[in-house]
Amino acid sequence: MQGGISIRYKRKAEHLALAVNTPGGPCSSGFEDIYLLNDSVPDLSWQDIDLKTSFLGKSLRYPVLINALTGGTEQGRNINGILARMANKYGLAMAVGSMTIALEKTSALNSFTIVREVNPDGVIIANCGANITSDQAGEIVKMIGADGLQLHFNVPQELAMVEGDRDFRGIINNVGRIVETCPVPVIAKEVGFGFSREAMEKLYAVGIRIFDNGGCGGTNFLVIEDLRNGKFDNQIDEWGIPTAASLAELTSLQLPIQIVASGGIRTAVNAAKAIAMGADMVGITGLFLKVLMQRSEEELDQHIEKLLYQLESVFLMSGAQNCAHIRSKPVLILGKMAEWLRARNIDPTKWSNR
Repeated sequence: MQGGISIRYKRKAEHLALAVNTPGGPCSSGFEDIYLLNDSVPDLSWQDIDLKTSFLGKSLRYPVLINALTGGTEQGRNINGILARMANKYGLAMAVGSMTIALEKTSALNSFTIVREVNPDGVIIANCGANITSDQAGEIVKMIGADGLQLHFNVPQELAMVEGDRDFRGIINNVGRIVETCPVPVIAKEVGFGFSREAMEKLYAVGIRIFDNGGCGGTNFLVIEDLRNGKFDNQIDEWGIPTAASLAELTSLQLPIQIVASGGIRTAVNAAKAIAMGADMVGITGLFLKVLMQRSEEELDQHIEKLLYQLESVFLMSGAQNCAHIRSKPVLILGKMAEWLRARNIDPTKWSNR
């Protein structure tokens, strides 16, 4: 067990260091093919724009999730504390990184509990692999008083890791058991390779009703694992479903689900596009980490403030008062994204004709 803890601790530290200095891509998130229309006469004032939303039973000022990032190390504790302060200040949701290490190493726990200490009333989401037991899932939720639980799915990353898993049998049934016993809603989260509608249907069948689509175009864990002496030698770096394509696939099924769109969302325009396409929330990870680690906490604060101002501005420029309103606005899907959707028998004009 001690050897496993040591490996997990080392991996977390390496992931953090590499993520800061590794650019996103090489695949695109696909949002360059998505267009919102400028409304020259929106008949709205700045005061009319209201982006408040409800997620996991609590109210948020903005539909933004500071997505799963880190924990388990002293550096992770410091980062989580800063991110929790940002979430508390601006009314955002926050997810911690994988908490499996906290089940094995008691000293790692405070790198996660600090999030609830700093943001006692906010939306906090626990995170672990989909292969843990239902008892363990309940335990990590209790550790941080979580409002929801992310189960992450990362098959390509595991295959890239020398020490990664190779057997994924029984995962769907295990997810079903966790959903049945978990005291809070369970969120299925991809980590950068994108959910297809087929994968979503399998998870929906066992009770998942919230999906973080985690498409490609953002932090690329295949690149990161190869920098850790992984097994793919940068030959599979473009693997995955672009975030915009994955989001369109999930919304096309018109099931009663909530969607967090994540993966390469770095601008307010792309965040607004995702919400207009049907996302309930947008998740941002790598952007915030790089601003914090390469600059400072103060500059991260300023960056988030500007990003949220820009998001409200895009809504006003689109003539949309709130999140529900922007989902009624036309969205044009062109280029490769339109080709992707047509190849999947999804009509790309369904978003432009509303």
